[in-house]
Amino acid sequence: MRAPMTLRPAPPAAPRLLLAPMEGLLDCSLRDVLTRVGGVELCVSEFIRVTDQLLPARVFTRIAPELLTGGRTAAGTPVRAQLLGGDPVCLAENAARLAELSPAGVDLNFGCPAPVVNRHRGGAVLLDEPELVHAIVAAVRRAVPAAVPVTAKMRLGHLDDSRMLDCAHAIADGGAAELVVHARTKAEGYRPPAHWHRIAEIREAVALPVVANGEVWTVDDARRCLAESGCDALMLGRGMVADPGLARAIRGEPVPGWDALQPELRRFWASVGTRVEARHRAGRLKQWLGLMRRRFPEAGEAFARIRETNDARRVEALMFGEPAPAEADAVT
Repeated sequence: MRAPMTLRPAPPAAPRLLLAPMEGLLDCSLRDVLTRVGGVELCVSEFIRVTDQLLPARVFTRIAPELLTGGRTAAGTPVRAQLLGGDPVCLAENAARLAELSPAGVDLNFGCPAPVVNRHRGGAVLLDEPELVHAIVAAVRRAVPAAVPVTAKMRLGHLDDSRMLDCAHAIADGGAAELVVHARTKAEGYRPPAHWHRIAEIREAVALPVVANGEVWTVDDARRCLAESGCDALMLGRGMVADPGLARAIRGEPVPGWDALQPELRRFWASVGTRVEARHRAGRLKQWLGLMRRRFPEAGEAFARIRETNDARRVEALMFGEPAPAEADAVT
């Protein structure tokens, strides 16, 4: 029997909520589960790396399989596909091909902190070159139909935030429809705190809508982030992974307890089994449970049960007691 939903007080005005991309964590399997739980209005896919060639459609649909279902998750949540690269011409050509697959929009990554990405002139390192950032956004905007939104995500900077406003202006002037700002530099990684008040400076400097991102784990965090940034929209990442009901809580809606989330854990396990090599399958579940320990003591207990094994059959028996079906009842 499922545990009853609980209600947490919402911020005074429920903001617009987006689900962040997180390479190696928040992929299509987890997007499917989290959008079934509900509360978010739009998702962004993990980045699709663009280097020096026009990618075939199968690369886009492998990273964002929602492109095969009208650009939406099974729960009906729109998904923007994200591109990462440093060549305006090549990005524009790939954006045009991507647009043919009917995504909910094309997002551009100026925030990834991964050293291997930055060494190859992608992600947050581009924030040292506002002129290039502008050229990329403008080229992609010209390449896709006017009806397809072009958006971007940036950090406050690469090694420091001295060019923060230059980059924000470059993105706005290039024709982006929306800007998500992760309130830390690349050098700060994911270390707290997130500097939400710096997002307010960007919001005041540019005319396009600005979405605040970074270190929102609770409803109280959401309240403070909205107040300090001046934004009316949030992008949730690790906080939503740790607490799948966070978006619903921020909106003042009933949230699922641990028992109610069990069908979604089973669904995730089944989905990962179709996409991930068997030797890595247990690791993906441990990764999710590891974050969920912040919110649910039961997740810590489950993590402890499977911690010492990577055998998929053993994990399945310890977690679910029987093989997980391909489909499970969703949280309602």
